[in-house]
Amino acid sequence: MRIRKNAVKVAAAASAGLVLGLVAQSTAHANDAAIDACEALGAVVVAGARIVSANAVAAGRFVPTGTGAGGDVRQRAATLPGFCRVQARAAPTPESDIGIEIWLPLKGWNGRFLGTGNGGGAGSIAYGMGMIEGLKRGFAVANTDMGVAPDIALADGYPERWRDFGHRATHEMTRVAKALVRKYYEVTAFRSYFEGCSTGGQQALVTAQRYPDDYDGILAGAPGNNRTHSSSYFLWNYQAMNATPESRLSAAQWSMVSHAVLTACAGKDGGAPGDQFLTDPRRCNFDPAALPQCQAHTVSDQCITQPQLAALRRLYAGPVNPNTGERIYPGLTPGSEELPLGPARFSDRSLVSRLFVMRWGLGDAFSPDGFDFDRDMDRVDARLASSLNANDSDLNNFALHGGKLMLYSGLADPGVPFQDVVQYYDRVLSTSAVAGGRDFARLFLIPGMGHCVGGPGATDIGQPFSSSVPPRTEGDALMALVAWTEGGVAPEQIIARKAGGSDARAEERPVCAYPAFPEYRQGEVSKHDSFVCARHEQGSRQVPAARYLN
Repeated sequence: MRIRKNAVKVAAAASAGLVLGLVAQSTAHANDAAIDACEALGAVVVAGARIVSANAVAAGRFVPTGTGAGGDVRQRAATLPGFCRVQARAAPTPESDIGIEIWLPLKGWNGRFLGTGNGGGAGSIAYGMGMIEGLKRGFAVANTDMGVAPDIALADGYPERWRDFGHRATHEMTRVAKALVRKYYEVTAFRSYFEGCSTGGQQALVTAQRYPDDYDGILAGAPGNNRTHSSSYFLWNYQAMNATPESRLSAAQWSMVSHAVLTACAGKDGGAPGDQFLTDPRRCNFDPAALPQCQAHTVSDQCITQPQLAALRRLYAGPVNPNTGERIYPGLTPGSEELPLGPARFSDRSLVSRLFVMRWGLGDAFSPDGFDFDRDMDRVDARLASSLNANDSDLNNFALHGGKLMLYSGLADPGVPFQDVVQYYDRVLSTSAVAGGRDFARLFLIPGMGHCVGGPGATDIGQPFSSSVPPRTEGDALMALVAWTEGGVAPEQIIARKAGGSDARAEERPVCAYPAFPEYRQGEVSKHDSFVCARHEQGSRQVPAARYLN
């Protein structure tokens, strides 16, 4: 009897081993098929483009190179699953040369495509601005160098490349990527999403405006869509800080200014006790004249001089036409003074080289110190607004297509002041023919967030530039957009968490659908349920004149 039992055990073990061997063999065959299908994409013909390469990348083996591939991006890429990497180039005009990269999961594709945006002047594939974390979520993903590689300065004098940068490169990326998704996965229909922040936010909005059928859902952060006038904002800040040799503030003085703003307003605008950021900066009526004034011929980090006071007033006021008084763009947001892209960054003349829009518009005549915010602004707009700006608030074609738009902005962003985002969103609502607008477009304003990511608040919602995928779906803006687009339930709030926190539930706060803002009620300030979303006033105090919404 014992022998028979042992024989049965041996037979069962042999059978199990055979099954495991067949499963392993089947898996290996599936992997081989996926790799073969990937390499076959190298021979695919896509009109107006060419495939440069198509290669399978094993899990954890991709090493990003080039601009923007710093240690953090390489570390994030080291945990990528296996994917098919396709490099392509598109040339919609003889002057164009648009670099495109598409990543296709070898397994575990979620049935969706995700286009991702760039930052600044682009010029390279932006791996760390949505591609890496998008692939980890199961999306097929793509990015473009926006047609200005390797350096946007080389596009000076090439109007077609300006148009590629302004809108066409993103559409070409989308068109080519969708063709490869259809080919690789042998599908005819799938959902498409786009996410981007800063320049990527501009890409997001211009796509909704010009190419409303390209995407089903769009996540647009801190959009630089009012491109020529946001450039005037940086130039305005530069001139303010260099009006006289005594106008610049030291690092210690900027800390003093920021501390004074927070002392005057933090925790009094709906925020919690002890907040080191503002919840609704519109409710902060900080007057820089309240700062300690230096005595004549005195230099100190604990006070400001009259030239410095004049500079601060100009920064907060924002760019205006000196002859007509018309507003060109909002001014610096109180509470954002010390964060990256703040006015201190544009005090240095060497950074004026980043003002490529002004160079394109004025050519050799551009002088940062002599720029005329009346005459020269008109000249720049006449040459570039139609190519670079994405100010059209009529998104009805996008809405009728079934598209959903989620906008977000940091309330401590010194690079793209949130009031510009608010006024654009309000215009979208006013021009909407679809149920008042909020049925297809929502805006989320994030207390304590700087430009796109980071800052003193709870600011991580899984957005582009973020280095991780949120551990819970209620804190993932991209997946909230997917749920809204595919399930029809519009998000009222997203639970943001402190970036870099080891505890997934530590330092949370709700981010509310505007015009609601999070207001503290009671309990631990680090817990999101200590806050409620309460309606605040709607609108922006600094609305550009219609002349500067071209």
